[in-house]
Amino acid sequence: MGYLRGFIPWIVSGVVSSFDWRWGAIGGLVSGLLLLLLDRRRGVDLDALVLDIATIAYFVVVGTVSVVDHGSALADHADVVSFAWLAATAWGSLAMRRPFTLGIAKRQTPREYWDMPEFVQVNNHITSAWGVGFTFIGVSLLICGAVDAPAWVGITAHVVGLVGPAVFTKVYPARVQARMQAQAPATAVSR
Repeated sequence: MGYLRGFIPWIVSGVVSSFDWRWGAIGGLVSGLLLLLLDRRRGVDLDALVLDIATIAYFVVVGTVSVVDHGSALADHADVVSFAWLAATAWGSLAMRRPFTLGIAKRQTPREYWDMPEFVQVNNHITSAWGVGFTFIGVSLLICGAVDAPAWVGITAHVVGLVGPAVFTKVYPARVQARMQAQAPATAVSR
């Protein structure tokens, strides 16, 4: 569940934004910076902090806009923009061949597995699942806003778009590992 830690600033921002979007952006930025500092003090490599760095960049941009122009139209669309940013982070990390989940997985996986193609492939799939989830939420919220859909539709989009990838992140690596272990004895016998 360590991958959920990266979403703490987004949760803080969401809760605080219900009172004032400017304070939500500042709360997201402050909590993101604190988590980044704690991780760096523990010696966590930057490749494990892609989501954290992208989160801080988002809150710097949104926080700046919120302070400079507190009446900005961004206030009404921050939910869509935030999920677009997260989707861009996921898809961009895949395009750069550095899936954002790879560094997180390295924190939870013994070093001898890091260079295995299967390890990278699993993280490509997990990052893709998160990219699909973020994209789904962003597009759903955009449509909800355009058609003035009831709040429960947007809430449902959030649940589906976040729970789906979270479950996939938990289940998929275990299935791949089980498949590899089942193939290992067959490979050893055939030698």
